[in-house]
Amino acid sequence: CKDGMGVGDQLPNGSGHGSRKRPLEEGNNGHTHSKFRAKKRKKTPGPVLPKNALMQLNEIKPGLQYKLLSQTGPVHAPVFVMTVEVNGQMFEGMGPTKKKAKLNAAEKALRSFVQFPNASEAHLAMGRTLTVNTDFTSDQADFPDMLFNGFETPAAPEESFYLGSNGTNSLGEFPLPTPPGSNLVQAPLPPSSAFSSPSTGKNPVMILNELRPGLKYDFVSESGESHAKNFVMSVTVDSQTFEGSGRNKKLAKARAAQAALSALFNMQLDQTPSRQPIPREGLQLHLPQVLADAVSRLVVDKFSELTDNFTSPHARRKVLAGVVMTTGTDVKEAQVICVSTGTKCINGEYMSDRGLALNDCHAEIIARRSLIRYLYTQLEFFLSNIKEDHHKSIFVPCDKGGYRLKDNVQFHLYISTSPCGDARIFSPHEAGVEDQGDRHPNRKARGQLRTKIESGEGTIPVRSSNTIQTWDGVLQGERLLTMSCSDKIARWNVVGIQGSLMSYFTEPIYFSSIILGSLYHADHLSRAMYQRIADIEDLPQQFTLNRPLLSGISNAEARQPGKAPNFSVNWTVGDQALEVINATTGKDDMGRPSRLCKHALYSRWVRLHTKVLNRTYEKYYTTFSHIKLQLKISPAYQSLK
Repeated sequence: CKDGMGVGDQLPNGSGHGSRKRPLEEGNNGHTHSKFRAKKRKKTPGPVLPKNALMQLNEIKPGLQYKLLSQTGPVHAPVFVMTVEVNGQMFEGMGPTKKKAKLNAAEKALRSFVQFPNASEAHLAMGRTLTVNTDFTSDQADFPDMLFNGFETPAAPEESFYLGSNGTNSLGEFPLPTPPGSNLVQAPLPPSSAFSSPSTGKNPVMILNELRPGLKYDFVSESGESHAKNFVMSVTVDSQTFEGSGRNKKLAKARAAQAALSALFNMQLDQTPSRQPIPREGLQLHLPQVLADAVSRLVVDKFSELTDNFTSPHARRKVLAGVVMTTGTDVKEAQVICVSTGTKCINGEYMSDRGLALNDCHAEIIARRSLIRYLYTQLEFFLSNIKEDHHKSIFVPCDKGGYRLKDNVQFHLYISTSPCGDARIFSPHEAGVEDQGDRHPNRKARGQLRTKIESGEGTIPVRSSNTIQTWDGVLQGERLLTMSCSDKIARWNVVGIQGSLMSYFTEPIYFSSIILGSLYHADHLSRAMYQRIADIEDLPQQFTLNRPLLSGISNAEARQPGKAPNFSVNWTVGDQALEVINATTGKDDMGRPSRLCKHALYSRWVRLHTKVLNRTYEKYYTTFSHIKLQLKISPAYQSLK
């Protein structure tokens, strides 16, 4: 090198600016080593590739010897024949290389004693049970594009899933009705088979594709706020359409496939026990998960429509609730009856002795009041002289007097989170896959009556030593006690949702299902809704302990952090727009009473009572409390309450 220029200076990365490589140093008894050792390459994380037949056979029968039997063909295109002995039988495999010939031989060996078309049945034939679990209803689940390999070793419990058929904790335990023309159920369900056993290692889309190849999935809709999108996909199988929803299209496809597998092939997703739906007593017109997802989607979509795609300032909320009505087996014909939001109660100083203020503005309570308003409208339709209105009413006369709902008319309550009180007192993230339900059912905190905090959120237990709440005491500053939502819903499951005044006209009306958008736990919710009062006896005629369907949704709603808004909104079918109520005062910002207040509902009752008896009660009592006391409306209802 001339002018003292080193080799390193001539390299492109040196650029001739004296960037020299350090010389190797001598050390360790003359052994050369670099002062700066090269870093080890990190392996790029990626999906685990499926095992081929050679690897699978080696796991089942380790130590097998493959021998070259022959080599034929020209030099540029040789054909190798390899043999392997398994269970005393020789198997030959051919291929252009020895490796491919060995693979071919291994495949033949597997097929010889595993005479089934898929991995799950192979494991059953070999007496092995595979449990590769992933909860496809969890909002944390995604589905890999590649095929799950059925011969791989079991995954860790927290990653496990399996599809079951009429097994323990499977929805298949509960037979579904089979009305004609239903697009949700099919009868008779096929018997359990090895294919639907808990050892299949494929996601629902893959399984359905094997059963019905060439299916096409259609995009139905996209909804939700930007940070919580919800996609709906559909698939048509055997002339029946099934829908699934999820935070992405891939998840929605899997849930649509799962719905089809559940209805047509009796293949049910076995979830963690605490996340499984609990079917209602009596007639079940819909698949639980299909119904839950549909009801949730309908309520959220209606709220989006009413708030200009969540852009309205009144779209702010912590809890969203709504009631959906079904009149048959087709969920597509379901109708949203009401939508509401809210998480707070009235301040004690704003209470009204004339029933002009809303005391409890929690979303589910407002939804029930909206439903009562709808029921009054339907009774007015039935008593109308206009035939069209009369025929579209959901009521029919009772044999013993009064009115009842038409057959197959059902109401479904949706709440975006578990109701405050007993149903919400648990730690949602401590329930793992190994969860076997509530491990401490006898704790004092279980099943307690609780009251809401005045002008705040949350609940506190009711103590037996508490003094009786008085009107003047509250006005002087004593804390206002309001029943928790869990306790109120439990009461509705006995006395009905129609209220005392409506009981004068109708039989008790109960919710057919209670669906939660988040914080669903089967044990805690069922205890709060009806199990803690299961010992109730000597109920008056027509009343019963209602046990509705309890379910979460596939695409659980994200937690809504931050301060709750101080307002509540409500809408009932037929209304032009949302009504906004100040939760602190129980009235709107102009000081006007709500259309859902006791006074407004009582006015509807008076009009209806006039139509029924063809007489006017305007000259009688004009306050809500007087009508209950003096007319002795529904003594059975009052005694139960």
